[in-house]
Amino acid sequence: WLTRVLPNMSGIAKRKAATTSDVLNIMPIGAGNEVGRSCIILQFKGKTIMLDCGIHPAYSGLASLPYFDMIDDPSAIDLLLVSHFHLDHAGSLPYFLEKTSFKGRVFMTHPTKAICKMLLTDYVKVSNIAIDEMLFDEADLSRSMDKIELVNYHQEVEHNGIKFWAYNAGHVLGAAMFMVEIAGVRILYTGDFSRQEDRHLMAAEIPNMNVDILIVESTYGVQVHEPRIERELRFTGIVHDTVRRGGRCLIPVFALGRAQELLLILDEYWTAHPELQHIPIYYASSLAKKAMTIYKTYINMMNDRIKALADLGNPFKFKNIANLKGMSDFDDSGPCVVMASPGMLQSGLSRELFEKWCSDRRNGVLIASYCVEGTLAKHIMSEPSEITTSSGLSVPLNMSVDYISFSAHSDFIQTSEFIDILQPPHVVLVHGDANEMSRLKQSLVAKYEGKNVTVHSPKNCQTLDLEFRSEKVAKIVGSLATPLVESLVVKADPSQKEATADATDTLIKPTRRDVTVKV
Repeated sequence: WLTRVLPNMSGIAKRKAATTSDVLNIMPIGAGNEVGRSCIILQFKGKTIMLDCGIHPAYSGLASLPYFDMIDDPSAIDLLLVSHFHLDHAGSLPYFLEKTSFKGRVFMTHPTKAICKMLLTDYVKVSNIAIDEMLFDEADLSRSMDKIELVNYHQEVEHNGIKFWAYNAGHVLGAAMFMVEIAGVRILYTGDFSRQEDRHLMAAEIPNMNVDILIVESTYGVQVHEPRIERELRFTGIVHDTVRRGGRCLIPVFALGRAQELLLILDEYWTAHPELQHIPIYYASSLAKKAMTIYKTYINMMNDRIKALADLGNPFKFKNIANLKGMSDFDDSGPCVVMASPGMLQSGLSRELFEKWCSDRRNGVLIASYCVEGTLAKHIMSEPSEITTSSGLSVPLNMSVDYISFSAHSDFIQTSEFIDILQPPHVVLVHGDANEMSRLKQSLVAKYEGKNVTVHSPKNCQTLDLEFRSEKVAKIVGSLATPLVESLVVKADPSQKEATADATDTLIKPTRRDVTVKV
C-alpha cells in the first residue's frame, strides 16, 4: 500500500472522495482531544463504521452526547462496534439506536452486552435530570439491546465488504480491540486497553499481522504507571492508616471494572490482618450481586490465577466484604471502608458519603481511577480548602485526599512498545485530554523521527484524510501462462544478484500455471 496524508477538503468534496477514491476518512465525534463520549467514524470505499458510542461523564442530557449532528445520514453507517461496557464508550448506544435513523449492525462481546445492560438500566434510574432531558428510557434500552449481536475474540465477521474481528484488550472483563479490514486496509482500534496483567484480567493481546492504521487511546499521555506490587502496597497502606486513626475511608469506583480488582486486593489484605477484621468493608452498589454472577459466568475469559482459584470455589465470593444497598442499611458509627459508585463523585452514593464525611480530618477519600476534567473527583485532587455540595452549600474539605491509579489504561511504556511491535504507518491518538495527548504526540514524533510512522491527533469533528493506493495487478492463467512460466527462474538465494550457467543448481523453476504481473 502507498499512503499519504491529504489536506482537509471542503465537506462535499471530502464526502465524494470517501466514496469514489482511495481516501480513508477518520473523524472523532467524541474522544478527540478529550476523555469521554468515545465515538470515531471511519469511511473508506463507500463503507462507514462507528467505533464506540459513549457519553461524557462531566455533562448531562444532550450535552453529554457525541457530536452526532456531524453525521449526515446515520442510516448509511454499516457497522457499530462497541469496545467495552464503560458508559464513556457505550452510554449513548440506546439513544443512537432508537432516536436516529441508524439501521446498521451492532457488535460487542458477550460480557460487554451483559454488563452494559445492567449499567445502562442503573444509569436511567439514577440520572439526576428532568424527565424531558432524559436521553432514553427503559423501553428504548430494551429495544436497543435486542439489536446487539455478539462476537467472540478472534471470530471473523464479514458484512457488506467489511471484515472485522476482536482481540482481548485487558482493561475490563470482555473489553475488545477491533481489527477492521476494508479493501485490504487494516485499522486496529484499541478502545481502552492495558498490556499489564492484574489480579483477574489478562494483558491485551498483540495482533500478529500488519496494521495500516492504529487508533490508540492516549489517556495517560507520557505518564508511567508505578509497578503493580508497589501500587497495591501503597493502596492498602493508606486504607489501613485511615481506619487505624478511627476514620472512614471512601473509595469512589465505577460500579463494574476496577471495583472487582480492588475488592480482591482488600479481601486478601483483611484476611492477612486479623486485627482489622472487626472493621467492616462495604461494597455499595445496587448492581453488586448481579455483577458477581456475571463475573463468575465469564471466569474462562480471565487470567490463569483466577481460573486456578475458581477450581477451589468462587473467587468473587468475599469473606470480609458486605454489600451495602443504601444509606438506610448503613451503620455510620465508627471506622469503615466503603467502595461506592460513581467513580468521579458526580452524583449517587459516593457523592452523598463524600459530602457527609469531607469535613472530618480523621476520614479519607482514595481516588483509584481516572478522573475527567469538570468532575468533583478531579477537582478535589488539587486539595481545595472547601467544596460545594450538591445543594449549593460550601463546606470545608478536611479529609485526606489520595490518588492511586488502578485505572487499567495503557501508559507511555505500554503504548510505545505496542507501536514498536506493530510498526503501523499511521498512529491516530484519541481518548486523552488535549495536554496529555499533545505531550504523547511530541514524544512519539521524536521517537519515530525518520521512520515510517506518522502520528496524528485529530480534534472532535476534525477529519483526518489518508490515501491508500493499491498496486493494480493482472493474473495470467491457463495456457497463456505457459510460455511465461517456462521463461521465469526464481533465485533460491535472495542475496544472489544474478544467475549464471554454473549456478543452475541454486535456481528454482516455477511450476504453477498462474502468474501475477504488475500492470
